[in-house]
Amino acid sequence: MEVKEVLHMSKGEGEDSYFKNSIYAQKLAALTMPMLIPRTVDSLFAEGLIPCKLLNVADLGCSTGPNTFTFMSSLIRSLEHKCRELKLDVPEIQFYLNDLPGNDFNTLFRRLSEFRKEYADLSCFFMGAPGSFHERLFPEKCLHLAYSLYSVHWLSRVPRLTSDEGQALNKGKIYISKTSPRGVKEAYLAQFQEDVRRFLRCRAEELRIGGRLMLIIDGRPWGGDPAARESCYTWELLAEAIVSLVSEGLVEEEKLDTLNVPYYIAAPEEVQLIVEQEGSFALEHLETITVERGSPLVEDEEKEDPWTRGRKLAKNIRIFTDSIIQHHFGFGEEIMNKLYDEKLALLIGKDMSKGPSKGTSIVLELRKN
Repeated sequence: MEVKEVLHMSKGEGEDSYFKNSIYAQKLAALTMPMLIPRTVDSLFAEGLIPCKLLNVADLGCSTGPNTFTFMSSLIRSLEHKCRELKLDVPEIQFYLNDLPGNDFNTLFRRLSEFRKEYADLSCFFMGAPGSFHERLFPEKCLHLAYSLYSVHWLSRVPRLTSDEGQALNKGKIYISKTSPRGVKEAYLAQFQEDVRRFLRCRAEELRIGGRLMLIIDGRPWGGDPAARESCYTWELLAEAIVSLVSEGLVEEEKLDTLNVPYYIAAPEEVQLIVEQEGSFALEHLETITVERGSPLVEDEEKEDPWTRGRKLAKNIRIFTDSIIQHHFGFGEEIMNKLYDEKLALLIGKDMSKGPSKGTSIVLELRKN
């Protein structure tokens, strides 16, 4: 599978779109942005990168969801506040919005017209930048700030998970699990290390000295077992849902055995070691944030039963796994609906009825050396 040709979030603005269903990422971003962005803006002033005529900012893996606009709004407000405090003019801002070519840039740019009106008194410019962030995207030393929200855990390719004889090593699973051989875990980590090193090298060429790189990625706790259920929650339950389709004769077992997702849920110490060994950046800040999966965004949802919240979380999972699953199995809409709306939703609801499950995010601020 050529990941950059296949992967994209669910398109449009309908009820099943990424735009409407990226609830979990919104919740985590809401917890991190209020403290992360003002600190980063202060850092850019301290480095002497602001004041400037034009501030160049790149969003890497922007998709179409609300987080893209939430981040831009938060950055603009923090910048305005700091400039007002120092009695300086707010610089013009050029936002580069990057994602893979399959991303729904049309929906993104439609939403931008509303965003522009909100900040009509400022000089903000927007440009699409399609391509893989595992490669160079921008001219040398042109960026002041780059950030990526819930994207760097995606791998550039699926690790090689077959024996010398061509046999699948991770049968019945689509990611690391308790039953996975040791080699599966090692292959995933090695691919993640290779991809993040390449990502950092590319950004190091594009950022100015003292520029900042902000990352929020799906992760696990310090020292967490990569095969623990909470570390691989989404992929473990999705594999169980597909196994259910196999038992009904709707999927060939061999097709399941040959699917492994291009995704890695890292531990903070793994990310820290990669940054230190690659050497282009200084680690300014690293923390983890833990949130209950399926936790409500608004008070009215507190009363929802596990099954209702399970259906919502299944829909949330579909928006970022749909393209990979559909490409591999070739399912029609009917079986895709059965997989997510029936099988996966039931498994999540059953799991939630036993008690809460928590997910971890890793938050980093890096300074270009």
